[in-house]
Amino acid sequence: MNTPMISPATRAEALAAMSGGDELDVLVVGAGVVGAGSALDAATRGLSVALVDARDFASGTSSRSSKLIHGGLRYLEMLDFSLVREALRERGLLIQRLAPHLVRPVPFVYPLRHRAWERLYAGAGVALYDVLALSGWGAGLPRHRHLSKTEAMKAFPSLRPDSLVGAIRYYDAQVDDARHTMFLVRTAVAYGAKVASRTEVIGFVRDGKRVVGARLRDAETGREFEVRAKVVINATGVWTGNSQALLDGGNGEDAQFKVTASKGIHLVVPRDRISGGTGMILRTATSVLFVIPWDRHWIIGTTDTAWTLDKAHPSASAGDVDYLLAEVNKVLAEPLTRDDVQGVYAGLRPLLSAAASTTAKLSREHAVGSPVPGLVVVAGGKYTTYRVMAKDAVDMAARYLDSPVPASCTDQVPLLGAEGFPAAWNRRATLAREAGLQVAQVEHLLRRYGTLTGEVLALVAADPALGRPVAGAPDYLRAELVYAVTNEGARHLEDVLTRRTRISIETPDRGLAAARDAIGLLAGPLGWTPADAARELQAYESRVAAELAAQEQPDDESADATRRHATEVVPLAV
Repeated sequence: MNTPMISPATRAEALAAMSGGDELDVLVVGAGVVGAGSALDAATRGLSVALVDARDFASGTSSRSSKLIHGGLRYLEMLDFSLVREALRERGLLIQRLAPHLVRPVPFVYPLRHRAWERLYAGAGVALYDVLALSGWGAGLPRHRHLSKTEAMKAFPSLRPDSLVGAIRYYDAQVDDARHTMFLVRTAVAYGAKVASRTEVIGFVRDGKRVVGARLRDAETGREFEVRAKVVINATGVWTGNSQALLDGGNGEDAQFKVTASKGIHLVVPRDRISGGTGMILRTATSVLFVIPWDRHWIIGTTDTAWTLDKAHPSASAGDVDYLLAEVNKVLAEPLTRDDVQGVYAGLRPLLSAAASTTAKLSREHAVGSPVPGLVVVAGGKYTTYRVMAKDAVDMAARYLDSPVPASCTDQVPLLGAEGFPAAWNRRATLAREAGLQVAQVEHLLRRYGTLTGEVLALVAADPALGRPVAGAPDYLRAELVYAVTNEGARHLEDVLTRRTRISIETPDRGLAAARDAIGLLAGPLGWTPADAARELQAYESRVAAELAAQEQPDDESADATRRHATEVVPLAV
């Protein structure tokens, strides 16, 4: 298997191949984690497949999660044992085989506020969590452990002493969701998939009732063309209803199920503002709250509120931010303030519609259906079980193909960068010495690129100036920004600063200094004119200003209206 790049040139080649007239086996619409996983699943079964997205890879829900790969400990209270067992198996697969460079174990403490009964109740739940993880690939993480109050305070010194009587420590895992999704895309390309971001479906092609392809528009040039496919997989998440409307004229007649959106926001604060050697999970009046270690930061979230406004840019309001601060401050000895918040991001969970009074009660389980011949719709689910959702979608798609299709093998297909990762990690000091970098810098690269780290280091070897840190974002090397557009399919400044890196939420200025440094690095590979570069910078600065202003608004409606003032990414020539 080759190590593919997704560059401006290969994007153009993919679009040319899609529009060349040859019928594909499968066209996947939506390049979030489920769509990317579906493209990989189809490609590794030997099918011809194309993957498109109206925006960037993982630009929606799949870049705005809690960054956790977990079994859903709280779903045990709902007695949903099958979902938890399935998710724990996927967690084990990702850690041990599929993506050890991207997914790693993280310990969490659950503070106990009551003595005997809560320790017994919560302890029984976590013990069952461990038992369910013991089957197959779910095993591999340390078992839970009960902590005394003294032990809990040592594990998480920032806890208020009067907020707990003890704790339980257990393990889950975390991932940079956007990078993981991008690696799924690149791995699909390695197995023959044709992929193109910024390519929007504007209609379906039909032969009678059957869907036989789609009409696409290249958002970068405005060119429209048809792609023929034996089956189309709709994996558009919270946009499922919008894409269904293209099929049936918006009357809903062909919809087998509907998807509703639930907004979840997260805060990013500097690591030194909270002293803790583990993550933390807290129970709130309506849900649970996570405090998650994230390199030199903490991620605090999340909320769970119905959202019916702009799906492309869900906005966090002042009420959202204040709610999370109030909840976490209930247990912190030194309260956080809004001045401590360096980043805020909001995402939408795609939940299957159900009769319920609050979105927190809607199912996280997924559904796969075929509303009309030739079209498969997959929706719902949770990030951790993306591979199972993709398998189910391709299984249903296979019914429309002329010849037998092999069974899914993605549980045996490591993502790019995974093979040999333990050996590469053991050689990190040697790699650092050879590249003239600090060991911590190479560790950072290995956790983001795995065994593809050598490709980034090759850029530094060719141009030592790329080995310098990014202005205003010292955790990243300038070479990483170049690599994002030459190898990882980034098309715009926003793609680089918000998804290929996390500079937009990890720096106090929301990436403004880095944006000015990045412009000169990206212009050459992307073929930008000075006017193009100026528009890209202005669009990013406008976005930052609009998001900050939205976070000062009291409610969703005013925050959404404020966020809409941002300049959209400008289409550029291929």
